[in-house]
Amino acid sequence: MGRFSLFTESSRRIAEADSVAVIGLGRFGSSLALELIASGTEVLGIDVDEDLVQSLNGELTQVVRADSTKAETLRQLAVDEFDRVVVAIGHDVQSSILTCSLLLQLTVPVIWAKAVSDQHGLILEQLGVHHVIYPERDMGRRVAHLVRGAAMDYVEIEPGYSMAKVVAPAAVRGVPLGKTTIRQKHGITVTAYKPKDGTWQNADGETVLAEGDKTLIVGPSARVEAFAQLR
Repeated sequence: MGRFSLFTESSRRIAEADSVAVIGLGRFGSSLALELIASGTEVLGIDVDEDLVQSLNGELTQVVRADSTKAETLRQLAVDEFDRVVVAIGHDVQSSILTCSLLLQLTVPVIWAKAVSDQHGLILEQLGVHHVIYPERDMGRRVAHLVRGAAMDYVEIEPGYSMAKVVAPAAVRGVPLGKTTIRQKHGITVTAYKPKDGTWQNADGETVLAEGDKTLIVGPSARVEAFAQLR
């Protein structure tokens, strides 16, 4: 078992809980790992950089300096026993691809992997990685939507279909949503709302919006962006 023998039993214990293994602890990987910890999920963090590992020592459930491109190392750390593994390696595309290939060979049920380019992402998809994410590209798109429009938040659910948080425009205020022509005229649906001094609630046909109310809207991206421009 070598130098990882002390970690194996601990890793197996983590794998049995609500847990995620995060491989690659750069800015994206460490941010993701810490957010998972904050939400109550146990995290095994792995990176080849000793400084990164030391910086997260005590912050994650377990953090180990190891080379994820070696199948035996992944087995010794019980990574194959995790239901979910995130490969957040960005600086070394070859290591990212090899790590994902090994995880697939180890039949990890769900693998998320960070891609730093379209070509990188295509290779990961061709390998069979379950979820390929583009943090930099997706964040750039999201911020662009926020900068150009009046939306307070914006999420592209799938290409061409989005959700946004916007202040209710005058056109839909003071009348029950079911009596407006919001879907026919604007092509979007109001799914939830937050009164000026209240909390978020599900919206329905009887909901009456007032000035200053925030809404969550969903629909085709172009329609969502257009609706966000209304006042």
